[in-house]
Amino acid sequence: MTLQLTRGEARRIAVQAQLLSADRPSGIVETVDALTVVNIEPMAAVAPSADLILWSRLGWPYQPADLVRLVEEDRAIFEWGGFYRAMTDLALLLPEMRRRPESAQARQWLAANDRFRREVLARLRSEGPLRAAEIPDTAQVSWRSSGWTDNRNSMQLLEMLVLCGDVAVHSRDSGGRLFDVADRVYPPDVPVLDEHEAARERAERRLRSLGIARAKGVAQPFEPIDVGAVGEEAVVDGVAGTWRVDPAALDALEGFSPRTALLSPFDRLVFDRRRLDEIFGYEYFLEMYKPAAKRRWGYFAVPILHGDRFVGKLDAKADRKAGVFRVQAVHEDEPFTDAVRDAVDAQVSELARWLGLEVSGPARP
Repeated sequence: MTLQLTRGEARRIAVQAQLLSADRPSGIVETVDALTVVNIEPMAAVAPSADLILWSRLGWPYQPADLVRLVEEDRAIFEWGGFYRAMTDLALLLPEMRRRPESAQARQWLAANDRFRREVLARLRSEGPLRAAEIPDTAQVSWRSSGWTDNRNSMQLLEMLVLCGDVAVHSRDSGGRLFDVADRVYPPDVPVLDEHEAARERAERRLRSLGIARAKGVAQPFEPIDVGAVGEEAVVDGVAGTWRVDPAALDALEGFSPRTALLSPFDRLVFDRRRLDEIFGYEYFLEMYKPAAKRRWGYFAVPILHGDRFVGKLDAKADRKAGVFRVQAVHEDEPFTDAVRDAVDAQVSELARWLGLEVSGPARP
């Protein structure tokens, strides 16, 4: 049986699955576990992506130092593929780690640099944790690419060994990532799962975190946006094709309670731009890589969620030297009602307060 959903129902399912309803989660580990992945983009025009994602769910109780402790001391959260993940998901990722590297070029390069690989692992074992810059480049064959990784052999090797599960990201500081051998970061005795069993459980967890997703989607390098055959089939009024829906999300639909939230541009609710347009009717893209004259919404425009609708974009920057949160503009997709304007202003003030800054910006009508 194919379920029939309105766009409003689809939106509420997606928002609630991403912990953006009024019923907030209680802690960081619970939040990361429910979201399955939290983007680590460190660029901080407002705040680093992981911090903004977690603040938008947890609110004022969230503090970045607590995330650092959970990653670096408690080891309840780990980094892989550009995301923070709950350590309980490690078993689900190990089968994928064992398949890597996936490209023939990377496999051939690793084979040609087997001595380099063994030297790096031995150095980490005896001296780690280390930064890539602290590891001598003794590669027998240099890595070649048309991008920034060309001839950056130590970093390229470490990246590959992290993806393979031999090395892990130990911690981060102002200088970047520190690496160590995986068995000093990951817990011992991780369950060994069959590749197909792990893939299905990852897909089920992904669907629970998204609420509604396509069975097939655009390929992603580390964390898919599609879910295969898990969940229940559904169609959404006015949207072509079929979807997969988490049954638990359907059961919780009647209890949806709305709130207003300011989201990271790297938030999973906005990451899949096609789904964002089809379900929410919201046009969004990050313009930080565009020339200033060609930007419509600003360098780091923050999506504004109100209830189950995206209503605009916030163009703002945290000026920590001056101690102010500079609001350049609030772009309204449609003219705000007084209630929406008050709710958005309250969130801007709350974000500034959490950042320890004073709001500075143009007067609002």
